[in-house]
Amino acid sequence: MAVPALNLPRHGAGGVDPPKLVVAALLLLVIVAGFFVSERFGTFRNFMNVLEQSAALGFVSLGLTLVVLVGGIDLSIGAVVTGAAVLLAGTVGANEALMVPMLVGVLAAGAAFGALNGLVSIRTGVDPLVVTIGSAALLTGFVLLYTLRPTGAVPIWFEAFAYGRLFGVPVAGLVMLLSFLAVGLFLHYTPLGRAVYAVGGSAEAARLAGIRVDRTIIAVFAASGFFASLAGLYFASRTGIGDPRVGDPMTLAAITPVVVGGTVLGGGRGGVVGTLLGVLLISFLNNILNYMNVSTFLQWVIQGSIIILAVSLYVKRSNRL
Repeated sequence: MAVPALNLPRHGAGGVDPPKLVVAALLLLVIVAGFFVSERFGTFRNFMNVLEQSAALGFVSLGLTLVVLVGGIDLSIGAVVTGAAVLLAGTVGANEALMVPMLVGVLAAGAAFGALNGLVSIRTGVDPLVVTIGSAALLTGFVLLYTLRPTGAVPIWFEAFAYGRLFGVPVAGLVMLLSFLAVGLFLHYTPLGRAVYAVGGSAEAARLAGIRVDRTIIAVFAASGFFASLAGLYFASRTGIGDPRVGDPMTLAAITPVVVGGTVLGGGRGGVVGTLLGVLLISFLNNILNYMNVSTFLQWVIQGSIIILAVSLYVKRSNRL
């Protein structure tokens, strides 16, 4: 039997393609516009603040990119962000001795939760969209049974994750950028990374070529849970507590940079460079809107409109190919 050709992208994790060029041009346009909106926009301090504040969005979008690349979707991201923040702050409280073990434990729990999402979807044959909606509801329910209001505490030193600076660069922003670099290298240079694209292009062709499709899917869902938990740790560091509502807007927020950055819903095409550009685009756009005193709710409307427009453009482009 002939083995179908694998649908591997020419530009893997970091090549230049039209979607990246478009989002890069939009990012440049937004930055230029910012100089006319406020004299404070173009300062080094503001740029570093934007990088710091984009960390959580970057973490969740990075994990979601991996899931989308295999043709899946993860709508439990927001619940995992909340669960991680509440679990850390609620468990540690004033006991600093628990902090380091809990940091490791929360990240491991997030990865395990994500892996379970992938496993359930594979074993039951239920679409990841449905599985992750259900798991998000379950996790949110457990969190709200535990607390309906902000709870717990983290040590003062942990605030360095959200607010610390290393040679003037935000620690959280630096961790985000290094995470993107690590995942980009993983996708481009490792067999499992290349398998992500192969599975997204055609799971059946990948299976016939000897790729362990199930393992690949579970791995990317685990990564999504891990990075969502990392975002939860960031929020716990930033606020000093576990807020049972902190992750609510993160699912929609994570989808925007992924789609705008050119990762195709359905899998097989896209990458982390486009997602990073999308994260920066949304972050700088929100920064400008804040300077213009535009409400957060209207910013959500704008993000939703951007998603619809981006998906429409990419679908039309795909139909012409």
